[in-house]
Amino acid sequence: MAKRTGKNQKSQANTSEFVVVTFTQDIDQAKEYEVLLRNNEIPVTLKKQKEQPDSVESIAVLVPEEYLDEAHVIIESQSAYDDFYDFGLEDDEDENQADYDDDLLDDNF
Repeated sequence: MAKRTGKNQKSQANTSEFVVVTFTQDIDQAKEYEVLLRNNEIPVTLKKQKEQPDSVESIAVLVPEEYLDEAHVIIESQSAYDDFYDFGLEDDEDENQADYDDDLLDDNF
């Protein structure tokens, strides 16, 4: 029976303790989550999921189980912030478009 080195056992133990926080289909989004979590001092790793014949490739964002709840809160907070920011931009664009349309309808001939 072959012996495993301590290094291999340690890396296997560390990897098995990681759990999925979220999946994303965009590597850029996965890297943004990775940076966000690292900035909040949460260990994180990305793992490309094996492709299934009928599904899209995805990337798993993994953290140690003890950080799972905190990682969820951080990611959800960032998503809510991004949604709020996008909503604000949409409103500004709508107002600018409305002002522009009103100018076209003015009859100052």
